[in-house]
Amino acid sequence: MKKTWRWFGKKDPITLSMLKQIGVEGIVTALHDVPNGEIWTQEAILSLKKYIEQHGLQWSVVESLPVSEAIKYAGAERDKLIENYKESLKNLGQCGVKTVCYNFMPVIDWVRTDLAHPCPNGTTSLYFDRKTFAYFDCCILKRDGAEKDYTKEEMCAVKQMAAQMTDEDDLKLIENIIVKTQGFVNGNISGNDCEPVTIFRHLLDLYKGINREKLRENWRYFIEAIMPICDEYDINMCIHPDDPPMQILGLPRIVTSGEDIQWMLETVDNPHNGLTFCAGSLSAGLQNDVPALAQAFARRTHFVHLRSTEVATDGSSFQEASHLAGRANIVELTSIFEKENPSLPMRVDHGPTMLGDEERGYNPGYSFFGRMFALGQIEGVMAAIKAQMEKKL
Repeated sequence: MKKTWRWFGKKDPITLSMLKQIGVEGIVTALHDVPNGEIWTQEAILSLKKYIEQHGLQWSVVESLPVSEAIKYAGAERDKLIENYKESLKNLGQCGVKTVCYNFMPVIDWVRTDLAHPCPNGTTSLYFDRKTFAYFDCCILKRDGAEKDYTKEEMCAVKQMAAQMTDEDDLKLIENIIVKTQGFVNGNISGNDCEPVTIFRHLLDLYKGINREKLRENWRYFIEAIMPICDEYDINMCIHPDDPPMQILGLPRIVTSGEDIQWMLETVDNPHNGLTFCAGSLSAGLQNDVPALAQAFARRTHFVHLRSTEVATDGSSFQEASHLAGRANIVELTSIFEKENPSLPMRVDHGPTMLGDEERGYNPGYSFFGRMFALGQIEGVMAAIKAQMEKKL
């Protein structure tokens, strides 16, 4: 697999020169300054592509060309936004950038309740606790009917938290869930918004009446509309699994399991309609046998995210694990992809925070030393597997 790295543009404190030195071959990035729904011009694409290539690297994957909310909930402007999306895809294809990672998660992208959860070795990593999330949902967001989505035990914990949480604690939770994990990736909410909870409630309201079946239909409408452009310019679309792979906030999620993935690949049976195999997202769901999913979908995978999670026995919480630990079984996954689809771009994902990463202003989950350490681990695994494969020939 090709070693790639998610890079957030020229403002990223991690420079392309640094990435070249640690063995990165390809860059995963986007035009982060272009508002959601607007067209990516050839001029802007070529400018960034040239800048990357000047550092001896390749723009391997777009992550991501955001799918606007109105496309997901089928708003009045859906068709216009899809036409803009098609134009952006056309421009990317003409510029030679032909792998696009995207997601179809309503309102909110990946969700964590703690962005610096301590690990036994002194590092920190991302963490999701369902009881804390229930407190956010019921007591901060105050979503109508939220209590029905949680168990009696979880609601008991919510009441206990409500008696203890301070305004400062609430603010930190708001930042963790709907600001810090969203605003740096063309999210719906940025750090400059004065009332993020109000904005978030409004976004949720847009999905009233949108159930799982309707969201699936809206995805099908979108992907079928763009496939002719993908066919013409040989662009691979690869959907990212939902993170975490479960229903949250009363919103439907449609990429949570092997059954979901199979439905998508069969419903639009086009080789350009494929998967971003995110081992971390999939491993956070106890319903998923991650190596089995890799074996099943390797041929329709266009991009790989390698990370892993440790999950509570009841599935209520999970923490980002070492890349060689947790449920994902990265060694086995690497072996599967190297054998079944070895040319794939791969990036290590959500590394731990270590050795002063926390002082350098990196985006949550996107440390330098932590990801560099993970890349070294994966590079060693890849080398061992390659040597084993060559020995058997």
